[in-house]
Amino acid sequence: MKKSIVALALLSIGTLTLAQEVGRVISSVQVIQQVSVPRQVCTQEQVAVQQNKSGAGAAMGAIAGGVLGNQIGGGSGKAAATALGIFGGAILGNNIEGAPTPQTQTVQNCTYQNVFENRVTGYNVTYEFNGKQYNVQLPRDPGPTIKLNVSPAPY
Repeated sequence: MKKSIVALALLSIGTLTLAQEVGRVISSVQVIQQVSVPRQVCTQEQVAVQQNKSGAGAAMGAIAGGVLGNQIGGGSGKAAATALGIFGGAILGNNIEGAPTPQTQTVQNCTYQNVFENRVTGYNVTYEFNGKQYNVQLPRDPGPTIKLNVSPAPY
């Protein structure tokens, strides 16, 4: 019987040491912090791209120059005239072909830039309990009331 009285006394003391109370929230103000966030920013622009020559002008010029050089030369000079005709015809045909017209292409350029964003990191809360005001910082907005754990203190 003594054990049950001691257990009952300890149980009643345990419930007295920590009581759940409610305080009335007077104000709840967001704590805002600027945070640097990397963000990809892409732009598109038109770029003129020079195309390569086809080589057809040089090939046709080399053939025509070789034929003309072969008809002009005679004997051992015939081979030199043909070679000179091929070389000269290739240069002339390449110049006649000219440069192709540039074409425009859309090019996307992307870079990373740091952008600052405002983020809520907590709440500065002022609440009232038993006629006194208290301040606390909480991770979330508590709403109109705040739960309090109150334990009695000896005088």
